[in-house]
Amino acid sequence: QVRLVESGGGLVQVGGSLRLSCAASGRTFSDDAMGWFRQAPGKEREFVAAIRWMSNSPFYGDSAKGRFSIFRDNAKSMVYLQMNSLRPDDTAVYYCATGASERLSRPNDYAYWGQGTQVTVSS
Repeated sequence: QVRLVESGGGLVQVGGSLRLSCAASGRTFSDDAMGWFRQAPGKEREFVAAIRWMSNSPFYGDSAKGRFSIFRDNAKSMVYLQMNSLRPDDTAVYYCATGASERLSRPNDYAYWGQGTQVTVSS
């Protein structure tokens, strides 16, 4: 069993930055991937970024490229999402997830999910 807890969401103005954190506990494996997804009201869950515990190669969704960065601290079992140049369409609940699938961009690739943290970007 794996438990994921997100934090760091909040209200920010357009152009601002936020750093989301995800704390993982329980059984994890080095090949597992950690991913961030987001879901806005009335929309499908959208892939944001992912990284494996033992990889230095992050993987980003189109909405995150050039503005967001995912990184990890293996010693602390933490994964972070640094979000810069935030826009109103970044407003969503952001979820942390983990899984062992080779693919990284679909919700079904992940077995465990956190409860989510709200990010609101005001104009």
